[in-house]
Amino acid sequence: MAIKVAAIIGSNRKESYNLKLIEYMKKRYTEQLDIEVVSINDVEMFSADIEDNPPKGAMDFKTKVRNAEAVLFAVPEYNFSIPGVLKNAIDWMSRSGHDLKDKPTFIVGSSMGVLGSVRAQLHLREIISNPTLQPKLLPGNEVYIGSIHTKMNEQNEITDQGTNDFLDSVVNNFVEFYNKVKSL
Repeated sequence: MAIKVAAIIGSNRKESYNLKLIEYMKKRYTEQLDIEVVSINDVEMFSADIEDNPPKGAMDFKTKVRNAEAVLFAVPEYNFSIPGVLKNAIDWMSRSGHDLKDKPTFIVGSSMGVLGSVRAQLHLREIISNPTLQPKLLPGNEVYIGSIHTKMNEQNEITDQGTNDFLDSVVNNFVEFYNKVKSL
């Protein structure tokens, strides 16, 4: 049975390569992962003034993450870090409900640059290590897909065999990691 995964795309861009990557993974790994894209586009700005009574967009987002069995972040890099819209969504998850706590999680990222969101992922890992978040993060399987625009065809399928082989390996490692975490 496929693991129910909430995929949080770190960008609100319509033509986001990270969204395309997740849509590709959703098709490629249907037997292992039941991926639902959880949009951050309608998540209102976090404020401590409203954290105890989250508005609809934030509540819908939090509920989808909370109800998933696992989480997948797909993060682009903006100015050497994560996008502000992603940080805002993470801020909501750290309050009233602690939606990521102990949830098996992994991270992928792509960019048109050669580094494939390395710095953004480093920052994301630091942010989600916060005690109020603390997902169970898959160790040692960093996915940095650089020059994504050269590795994807017009149907948004990854055509680079090395990238596909690596993704296959990471997904298999995540399934094993998920089963191990859930058996504890």
